[in-house]
Amino acid sequence: MRILIVTDAFPPQAGGSGWSTYELARTLRARGHVIIVVRPGFDVSTPEVATYDGFDVRQPALWAPPIPFVRNYFKNERLYERLSRTLEAIVVDQQIDVVHGQHLLSGPAAIRAARRTGTVSVCTVRDYWPVCYWSDVLIDPPSARVCPGCSAARMATCMKPRGGRLWPIGLPAIPYMRANLRTKQRALAAADAIVAVSHRLAAELRARAAELLTSRIDVIPNPVDVAGIRADAAAAPFPGSSPGPYALFVGKLAPNKGVLRLLDVVRTARLDWPVVVVGDGPLRGALEAQAKALGINLHVTGWLDRPRVLGWFRHASLLVFPSAWPEPFSRVLLEASAVGIPIAAMDTGGTSEIVVDGVTGLLAEDVPALAAAVSRLRADADLRVQLGLGATRHACERFDSAAVVARVEALYSELIEARGASPRPAPRP
Repeated sequence: MRILIVTDAFPPQAGGSGWSTYELARTLRARGHVIIVVRPGFDVSTPEVATYDGFDVRQPALWAPPIPFVRNYFKNERLYERLSRTLEAIVVDQQIDVVHGQHLLSGPAAIRAARRTGTVSVCTVRDYWPVCYWSDVLIDPPSARVCPGCSAARMATCMKPRGGRLWPIGLPAIPYMRANLRTKQRALAAADAIVAVSHRLAAELRARAAELLTSRIDVIPNPVDVAGIRADAAAAPFPGSSPGPYALFVGKLAPNKGVLRLLDVVRTARLDWPVVVVGDGPLRGALEAQAKALGINLHVTGWLDRPRVLGWFRHASLLVFPSAWPEPFSRVLLEASAVGIPIAAMDTGGTSEIVVDGVTGLLAEDVPALAAAVSRLRADADLRVQLGLGATRHACERFDSAAVVARVEALYSELIEARGASPRPAPRP
């Protein structure tokens, strides 16, 4: 097959979505398919091609002004039409069989281009962008209150913690925000198939978006190269000064990741190990100040390249995952499982689809329970070994790239077969 992958991000500079997209592309290529990758180039002034691991990533030059809401309009509604025209030309020129959109910026444009050219379209959804303007379904991120459903009144409530004292200025944008969500939902509903990365996410999409009630939604997890990650972690040098025991947190330092809960967990557990935080974000200053006030031995590394992240993974004694939102399907948990780190995690969203309580890690319903789990892992080295082995075994069986991508490949084949052998029409003028 000839597959066009349209993605918001791609390595080497990428978060979980970008690395999951790369793993899909890499494994499909290894299975003999021709893969073409396109990423919207908001950070380039002219169209260019970046190269990573043999992939030529086409980056059409786009632009968005640095003005709230106006920026979003350029990165959404304006982007869909401009990018879809570029994608249409690629579909026709490269005789593409499947167009696979990967995230909120690239997905709607990819689906639109596929429909205009009569090509099979698939879109992977990795968070709540089709049903929440903020993509996290939290009505109040600091308190981790989950929004029961989007409405004009709730959007106004959502603005307060996000906009600070100037939040009322954003109220006139609510009609646009609501229209933006409807546009995304209609675009997504037009895909031949939607891939949700967890059962929890699939259920939320159906419950929160009437447009998607009749859509085909397949649950296929993010793929992870278990053997490759283990080999890379084993080869990674230790990035610290001395590899003694330490607890690890990896992720964006933002409210939805529960990063401020981390200190409550450490303090309540009376953890006497250093705590290494790999990541950065708006709460970094508050996190470091509170850690200092509490006398917690905290080391924040900022964002690191992949080898150094894997170096921290390799030597970690345990991973603390205090997520405060309905976690769709965390790549941090997937990679930690692959490496064999024992995990103490909040049981939110799709987390229990990765962490099996008592088998691959320990799950908790609240901060005191998470602190108890951390304390238990700190005290029991045999349990840490047992859970680490269980985590790797579970990752191999359920999430390894070969098995996961085979399911995606089967989906492509099924959708192409359902279309029959009718010729692809030319794009609309």
